[in-house]
Amino acid sequence: MSRLHVVSGKGGTGKTTVAAALALALATDGRRTLLVEVEGRQGIAQLFETGALPYEERKIASAPGGGEVHALAIDPEFALLDYLHMFYKMGSAGRALKKLGAIDFATTIAPGLRDVLLTGKACEAVRRKGKDGRFVYDFVVMDAPPTGRITRFLNVNHEVAGLARTGPIHNQAQAVMRVLKSPETAVHMVTLLEEMPVQETADGIGELRADGLPTGAVIVNMVRPAILDHAAVEAAAQGQRAAVAKALSQAGLGGARRGGLAERLVDPLLEQAREHAERVALERAQRAELTGLGLPLYELELLTDGVDLAGLYRLAADLRKQWPM
Repeated sequence: MSRLHVVSGKGGTGKTTVAAALALALATDGRRTLLVEVEGRQGIAQLFETGALPYEERKIASAPGGGEVHALAIDPEFALLDYLHMFYKMGSAGRALKKLGAIDFATTIAPGLRDVLLTGKACEAVRRKGKDGRFVYDFVVMDAPPTGRITRFLNVNHEVAGLARTGPIHNQAQAVMRVLKSPETAVHMVTLLEEMPVQETADGIGELRADGLPTGAVIVNMVRPAILDHAAVEAAAQGQRAAVAKALSQAGLGGARRGGLAERLVDPLLEQAREHAERVALERAQRAELTGLGLPLYELELLTDGVDLAGLYRLAADLRKQWPM
């Protein structure tokens, strides 16, 4: 199984929620997971109902079976200071550059360098080992940029080509790419059963494959429960008024005679049922599109009361049931 799980998806699909649930699921049974945020939104802190995450790895949750979830919000400025200290021994000098604004200037004018730093920190966590020779983290989960930017974000080797063709920055980018393009990494896409997110998912997967980046699974989020069985959906779609009136009567809602309660309920219920049937048909078509991508497909239910910490554990349990971990 891959050790670096990159989670992307169109905005509004709940990719941060899915990344957090995946980190919890992977940490089950005594494993350690690092959940990494790279966009500076502090979405992970909100989900786990904790304070804003600093630029340090800290435990934020326990998983069933004694596992641990740690989190890190990567700040490109601090990551560059780490980089300067690691490769150039510029500890105090690097901090002086930060005070002068040079660090912020460098990460702003060179977005490729910024991506090298962000992905490089995550890859370093993947490779890091303790004194006992074992990996510090069993898995690293990255809450990555959305679908439209994910391929460029991960393909940092191309981004730094214009910045440095040799030297430490070039070598760092090459080392990052060796991890990102290896079986150690899997890029997962989060989507909804709607046309635009599904199309963006298909396009994103096509771009990842074209650039040789490893694709993982498609995770359908916020799946609404099926209210009607197949026969009822078909009857609603065809507007079978008499059948619906009879069913209501049998359910004890009064006789189907003209003007009775069951009779009065037929038309508004049929309208709602037709809308439901249209949605079900659309979702079937979108599910078929996703199945055709040839990747594992997992589904997470819609939490109607919103996603709180308990809901996050519930989603993690759902992933564990479906995903071979």
